[in-house]
Amino acid sequence: MKKLLIILFLSLLLPSNLSAYNYKNNFRFFNKWLYDNGHSKYVEKAENEKCKSFDKGDTNWYYNNCDQPQFKNNLNIKAHPNRWGILSKSNPSRDTLIYYFYKYTYSHLVGDDNTMQWKQVEIKPSKNPHEFKFNLIEDKFVKKQLQKKGILSYLYFQEDQVLIDEISPKNRLGDFINNETQLMSMSLNKSVTSYILGNAICEGYINGLDSKVDDWSIIKDTLYEKNKLIDLLNMASGDQKYLNEFTGKTGFFLNDKNASFEYETSTIRMSVLNYLKGSEKSKAKYNYNGFVPQLLLNYTVYKTGDDFKKILNKIFQDKVKIKHSVFMGKIGGRDEEHGVYHPMVRMTRFDYLRLAKAIMDDYQNDTCVGKYLKEIHKRRVPKNYNQNKLEPEFNRTKSYGGFFHMDYPGLRDRVVFGFGGYGGNAILIDVENSRIVVLNSLHYNNGKYKYSVKKLLLDPIKKGR
Repeated sequence: MKKLLIILFLSLLLPSNLSAYNYKNNFRFFNKWLYDNGHSKYVEKAENEKCKSFDKGDTNWYYNNCDQPQFKNNLNIKAHPNRWGILSKSNPSRDTLIYYFYKYTYSHLVGDDNTMQWKQVEIKPSKNPHEFKFNLIEDKFVKKQLQKKGILSYLYFQEDQVLIDEISPKNRLGDFINNETQLMSMSLNKSVTSYILGNAICEGYINGLDSKVDDWSIIKDTLYEKNKLIDLLNMASGDQKYLNEFTGKTGFFLNDKNASFEYETSTIRMSVLNYLKGSEKSKAKYNYNGFVPQLLLNYTVYKTGDDFKKILNKIFQDKVKIKHSVFMGKIGGRDEEHGVYHPMVRMTRFDYLRLAKAIMDDYQNDTCVGKYLKEIHKRRVPKNYNQNKLEPEFNRTKSYGGFFHMDYPGLRDRVVFGFGGYGGNAILIDVENSRIVVLNSLHYNNGKYKYSVKKLLLDPIKKGR
């Protein structure tokens, strides 16, 4: 209690703008995470030199965490200042990759100061998880790519069997990954949001793809209430005047062109109040961004009400049949009716494959959700040519539909539903030929960390094994 009062007093003396997250990298939590998880070759206990100058129990002693064990790592980490994640153009060392793996996967779970706004919603494992059949083959090219690139995991599934099952080697990132590691990618989960919404439509909570979202008061007097669901799902809502993530910034444009409002850490209500009230719809065209999936996920929460968790359980436990818990993110300390959910679903490598297989099964069995998937494929929209050139190669498709990338190069005669996410994360599902690739990746760029999209993603779907 004494420590809490001292820190509270000191926080009142700090400038108010320091209370906002400024992307300062905090290695204290990272070092403790290494130590607590048995990675002793990278970290050891240490004494905080600052603490020697303080009297035990005084204000500075508590404020500098001198009452807690201290650790130091032996890694040569070059983290980006004033940025949370890895810059897409950078070529980080293995040591730096280890640190960012922690940030992406664990920092919000261990009390890291930089991520304390995030809370988790757990979907527990199925009582009858789907167990895969294996008929493994060795692919030397896949192994070589995992040795050199930022790939964490690679799975290839064909005709009800897993044929390739590879994890990053131990001398790369394999020390930190196993079949129970929950991997996160926010943009992959745009597609997860679509699948959740499709199930909510089929359960009768939402009318259908041609219904509007104007029954949700939180987005009244915004451009989004004038759109049908299909327009939002196709990223063609006419919001390009306010959002353009191909400029290198993410967020709503402010009057100051060098700044933007960060919607990802804000509720839907806050985004509307800050920037969307009175917004006007422009000509409908493909405009990829992260806000619309966040909006539709929270709209689904609004429409399903107290049954939202029941819907999630029905999807992931009964249909996907997950083997490990799946976690959804939401902003803590805010009322749920303000729109606090975020499409940052975390699941294991094989549970991603289970999800992909469930989508394929729905399509093939022509279930209600299968009909939803066929409809969003039919009503997909072409991507804007200039933006398409700026997309990373693993997402560079001709079309987009229902939060899925569609019409991959060389696969335009195939019905392929693609998930794509920052860092090279990709899932491709050939729903007619029963082929699935699940590639989890930490980093991707156009240089050292550019993996072979053709050989790892496109060729397996096109040719099979």
